[in-house]
This record gives sequence, structure tokens and C-alpha cells, in this order.
Amino acid sequence: MSDLEILLDRLKTAQRDLILDAAKVPMLPPDSMLRRIADLENTIAAVEALIDEQRHARA
Repeated sequence: MSDLEILLDRLKTAQRDLILDAAKVPMLPPDSMLRRIADLENTIAAVEALIDEQRHARA
């Protein structure tokens, strides 16, 4: 597993944990939590794109 794939796994785990924590709150989660979830989503997409670029470069 590459360094980027390890990073991707950590990012997805962090995002999943935040989402699960948000689900436990009986109301809309705070803006700061929603922002962190969204920021993680953007970072996950960027890392996935980089992994995909590297795969195509090797092929």
C-alpha cells in the first residue's frame, strides 16, 4: 500500500468518525463539524485524483 493510499484510508476513517458523531446529535450538527466533514471530503477527492494520476502515469 502506497503512502497516498494510507493517507486516504486515514482521511476516510476520520471523516466516517465525524459523520457517526454527528449522527448521535439529536439536532443539526454544528457548522464547525459540517465544515470539517466537507474539508475532509475535498481532501479525499484530491488524494484520490492524485492516486489515479499516478496509476495512469505508470501505465
